[in-house]
Amino acid sequence: MSEDIEARRHWMGLLARSSHDAIQARLHDAPPLPTHSRLRGPETGLVMLRGRAGGDGGAFNLSEMTVTRCAVTLEDGTVGHAYVAGRDRQQAELAAVLDAALQNATLRPALMSTVIEPLAAQEAEHRAREARKAAATRVQFFTMANMR
Repeated sequence: MSEDIEARRHWMGLLARSSHDAIQARLHDAPPLPTHSRLRGPETGLVMLRGRAGGDGGAFNLSEMTVTRCAVTLEDGTVGHAYVAGRDRQQAELAAVLDAALQNATLRPALMSTVIEPLAAQEAEHRAREARKAAATRVQFFTMANMR
């Protein structure tokens, strides 16, 4: 059961971080998504971001962030949820539908190979590219103690 929870956590996070256009582009090769009805939303609101001084100090309210949420149900009763940063209502609904569809054992393999795995590879490539950019600007500081 915990393996299913980790898998769902992975795809929900990936769908929340991916743009609507990126998800939609991957759906052209995927099987058709099941019909759904909305339980909630998509609705846009604010969440409070909390911070800690020094990482372990007292918590404080740092800022607010815009979030859009959506909940859908499929014809078989499976419920899908999504929370995405920003105001993209289409992304939130599409992510919720995919969350519900990915919970179906017969649809999961096809959706994982055509949507989730390519999105994960795209995200990993983007992170690696950003890490290379950061590494190229890294400055090595030397102190007098190292010069003796």
